[in-house]
Amino acid sequence: QIAIEEVDRLARRPHSIVISCEMNLNLDYLVEILWDYLGLVTVFTKKRGCRPDFVDGIILRRGCTVEHVCHSIHRSIADVFKYSLVWGTSTKYSPQRVGLTHCLNHEDVIQIIKK
Repeated sequence: QIAIEEVDRLARRPHSIVISCEMNLNLDYLVEILWDYLGLVTVFTKKRGCRPDFVDGIILRRGCTVEHVCHSIHRSIADVFKYSLVWGTSTKYSPQRVGLTHCLNHEDVIQIIKK
């Protein structure tokens, strides 16, 4: 066992998080902080005429562009890319038509339109 004073001292240290696997305490917060420290974002894909797939997202670095998403799906998609529709916080309108250089935010949804 650890004293509450020791837990309080550890929690106040910079870059530290107190968790408990036994009590399921702060595990979600730990994952959130790790994603933030690593600079990761999730981008979800959508097929034309279907609902977005919120189960299997594409994990990329913060500051990724539509071109990075195209390359992570398949190397040749960027060559036949026409435009993409994006829903989320990176756009002014939902959906918004964007090009290859558009930067994506966490949990944006993208639909890629090919030539």
